This record gives sequence, C-alpha cells and structure tokens, in this order.
Amino acid sequence: MIEVIDLHKSFNGVDILRGIEFRVEKGEILALIGKSGHGKSVLLKHIVGLTKPDRGCVLIGGEDIGKSRGNDLERLRGKFGYLFQGGALFDSINVFENVAFPLQEKTRLDKEKIREKVLRELDQVGLAGVENKYPAELSGGMKKRVSLARCLCTDPEIMLFDEPTTGLDPVTARSINNLIRETHERLRFTGVIITHDIAQIVSIVQKIAVLNEGRIELTGTPEEIKSSDDPLVRQFFEDERGGPAIS
Repeated sequence: MIEVIDLHKSFNGVDILRGIEFRVEKGEILALIGKSGHGKSVLLKHIVGLTKPDRGCVLIGGEDIGKSRGNDLERLRGKFGYLFQGGALFDSINVFENVAFPLQEKTRLDKEKIREKVLRELDQVGLAGVENKYPAELSGGMKKRVSLARCLCTDPEIMLFDEPTTGLDPVTARSINNLIRETHERLRFTGVIITHDIAQIVSIVQKIAVLNEGRIELTGTPEEIKSSDDPLVRQFFEDERGGPAIS
C-alpha cells in the first residue's frame, strides 16, 4: 500500500508539490493525470525515494521511504519496478543483457536461471526471439515492452509508469495499455500511472487522481471522474474527442 501524506517540495523557491495526499491500496492501480509541468514526475520520484520531501511523507507498507537509509532504503526500493517515459534502455547492450541487468546486479541467480527468467519475461510481453537485437533495431513500442520485461523480471510488488504511451502511435499505445492491464491481472501489483491517455486508461485503473498546480484537486473511481463537472477534468475528456488541447 502507498500512502502520500501532506507532501511538499520546492525547487529554487518554486513550489512544485503543495500538500499532496492520496492512498493506493494493495493491488490497485491509480492513474495520475494533470497538465505538463505540474509535478507528476516529481511525485513519482518521491514515491520511489529518489527525491526527499521538504515536508510530509510517503509511506510504503507503513514505512517512511523518505527517512529510510542504507539497507532499509534499498529493501524498500527493491519492491519497485519503474517504467521510465523513454524506456531508459542501455543502447550499447542487447535486449537480453538489458533485461538481465537488474538480476545480475541485485540477485545471486546463476546464469541459467537468469536466462530462463529473461526469456520468460520477454515471451510474456510478446517479444520472444528478439533477445539478440539492440535497442536501435527496435520500434518505440518494442522498447517499451523490453523496459516492462526488465521491470517485471525482479517480481516487483509496486509498479510506477511515467507516461508509458508517450510518443507512440494510437495502435501501439493501445497495445501497451492492454499489456499493462493483462500484466496487472496476472501479477496484481500495486501501481501508479502518469498518463494523458484518459480514454484507454479508465479500463485499467481503479482510481484516478487529478493533479493541478501541485495539489490533488479530485480523486475518485474512473466512473466518478468521468462524470465530474470539474473544468480541468472535462478538458482532459474533451481533448480526447478533439477539443481543447492540454498544455
């Protein structure tokens, strides 16, 4: 379970997070939506303990990750998989080595066990047979799938997705969203997704939180958010139908 309590953060005197509060129960996925530059990625970095808050806290299973140090911090971070917006693959090594990297760095599995796990995870994301290719040989959607396989190979309890469909065409974006849904149904991880892809995400998540100017303006189920009269929420849904663009 993730609980964010009165979270504040500023950079160079500019307030980015202004008292963020929400909960994600075990096995739930929460979608975080909001305009660009309003603190969504900063919030994810607090959840995984990459950034320390000025005030407030993030509790992971009841433990304050912002105050954790050393082995305790590494143990909490070990619960996470983090799908970065750009995929964050290493260009100089092939797909197999990219997916195997966290297993080689963080586990004592032998080479054969690692090979079995890597090939199984690639198969689960629909990429059987591409283990010898390099990132430059892959499409955008394939890179996202490799990145997801790398996350899943460590059996994370929590998954963080930073705009997983950014830069993808509509068909590929739909396939990535479907893959996230299928993976969640299989593994039941707890998740947070930053996204602008509102139309498709409502079938994946159990909660949606609307972030605006550093505060959570509204939280609810997809049905509650879709029926909201809040102008910001309506702008997102209207944008999906070709209305005013989100800046």
